[in-house]
Amino acid sequence: MKRTIGWLLSLCVLLLFFTTVQAGEEETWAKSYALEAKGEYKEAAAVIEPFLNGGGDTAEFALLRYGWLNYLLRNHNDAIRSYEKALRLNPNSIDARLGLTLPLLVQQRWKEAARYAKQVLQRSPWNFTAHLRLLVSEEGRRKWSVMKKHASELAARYPSSATPWVYLARAEAWLGDHEAAKRAYVRVLRRIPAHLEANAYLNKGKEKE
Repeated sequence: MKRTIGWLLSLCVLLLFFTTVQAGEEETWAKSYALEAKGEYKEAAAVIEPFLNGGGDTAEFALLRYGWLNYLLRNHNDAIRSYEKALRLNPNSIDARLGLTLPLLVQQRWKEAARYAKQVLQRSPWNFTAHLRLLVSEEGRRKWSVMKKHASELAARYPSSATPWVYLARAEAWLGDHEAAKRAYVRVLRRIPAHLEANAYLNKGKEKE
């Protein structure tokens, strides 16, 4: 009887310990999100640092979030390192690959960003975000013909989105087909009537007429 009572007391203490730890972790994540919402990205990153060097999905998620916050802080190399660590923990991660494209694109490392976007597309062929990041890379490398074909294909898969039409219009404009660019920008305005870029291009064309 005494052994049973002792075992139950030990179990209760253990459960109380883990409950307290879990509650503390939840408060830490909540604090990080609250700080991010206020634009205090450095502080939001600092509170989750204790989770970075562990293992499992907690460390993976902490690294993904740390990468994001460093991206917001414009600490792009730190963001890249964090996303790379997350990818090593989970080689199947689409989130980590997409995360890596952000600082790489800002640093104009177009080919590296494209490589990670293509890795996502190998796993998820019509992932919208990956295609958009790849379009940015193609624009950065001035691959207008490739970008034209790519944007057209994406517009066919996501007909309600204005963004593929924007990239198609830009490609047509750079290729010198201004009538095709106008037609693409008209489609942009059907989806976003106040779109600044589309309105500016079409109004510029009217002024020349």
